[in-house]
Amino acid sequence: MTRTKAAGAATLPLNEILAGDCIEVMNRLPEASVDLIFADPPYNLQLRGDLHRPDNSRVDAVDDAWDQFASFEAYDRFTRDWLRAARRLLRPNGAIWVIGSYHNIFRVGAALQNEGFWILNDVVWRKSNPMPNFRGKRLTNAHETLIWASKAEASKYTFNYEALKALNEGVQMRSDWHLPICTGHERIKDANGDKAHPTQKPESLLHRVLVSTTNPGDVVLDPFFGTGTTGAVAKMLGRNFVGIEREETYREVAARRIERIRPYDRTALEVTGSKRAEPRIPFGQLVERGMLRPGEVLVSPNGKSAKVRADGTLVGNDVKGSIHQVGAALEGAPSCNGWTYWHFRREGKMIPIDLLRQQIRAEMSAAEAPRAN
Repeated sequence: MTRTKAAGAATLPLNEILAGDCIEVMNRLPEASVDLIFADPPYNLQLRGDLHRPDNSRVDAVDDAWDQFASFEAYDRFTRDWLRAARRLLRPNGAIWVIGSYHNIFRVGAALQNEGFWILNDVVWRKSNPMPNFRGKRLTNAHETLIWASKAEASKYTFNYEALKALNEGVQMRSDWHLPICTGHERIKDANGDKAHPTQKPESLLHRVLVSTTNPGDVVLDPFFGTGTTGAVAKMLGRNFVGIEREETYREVAARRIERIRPYDRTALEVTGSKRAEPRIPFGQLVERGMLRPGEVLVSPNGKSAKVRADGTLVGNDVKGSIHQVGAALEGAPSCNGWTYWHFRREGKMIPIDLLRQQIRAEMSAAEAPRAN
């Protein structure tokens, strides 16, 4: 059950929406207790007058009091204060995402650096269905910018590179994300059929952020919770959330929304891991276990060959060394991934030696499984 209450507990209240000013609430929460922060702060849009469509209908723009500041200095002071409170809450290897538009993101970026955060990437969210520029005096504002930063330069932040690559059909994820704005069934409406929140973010955006930079069980804080997109996606993905929201109307909408969410089952939450995180298997172990025999000839896709030696090294064309060194020497290349370069023959077929390495890793995983239970 998702509850809303005033903050003040000594322990971090997980999976709850806390009422109050985000700076005051964050300053009461325990230090170094959060893995990731996703912040969608007021943009300080500086709107002047009503905005109308060509048919003269009024655009439901962001004109709420929470987005209005007396000056840039006032906005900068607010930004500095909430970032300072947020950084205190992050664990040493924690990170933060902040989203904004051209109205505020450059000021926020400077404040992040001034407070000691280390910027990792800026991401352009390119909207597939942006709102047109009805006045026709500027370019259509078709994107927003996200800044991803670690707590410090030396932080060992979470980045699920292989999972993002899998999301992108096997291609390395770029820093321009083409995603739609929140519309249709996803857009939450109030009793009058109007938008419950003017800047509700799409779940697809939070899904990508949380899959890429958190793991199941991590704690995600959103100090500008709104209608709870961060909490909803966190719950689906098996992450814990802490939401802070000062507007009662938004808290009520968020609580009802998250209450309806059902988390994915445990197996569905597993993502493609980094190959670097897999256990290291020396080539010599394949020889020790008899999977390859000393004297056996390995071949490359382009016909180069080398012979396996008893100590797990290769010899070919008077070149001796590891599977990587010999492959690189034969190709005249600065480096070579011997696991994918070398193949062995079985029943007339060429099989990469990496298949044997994966077989050993599978056996190791199977042996570890009972301990995890």
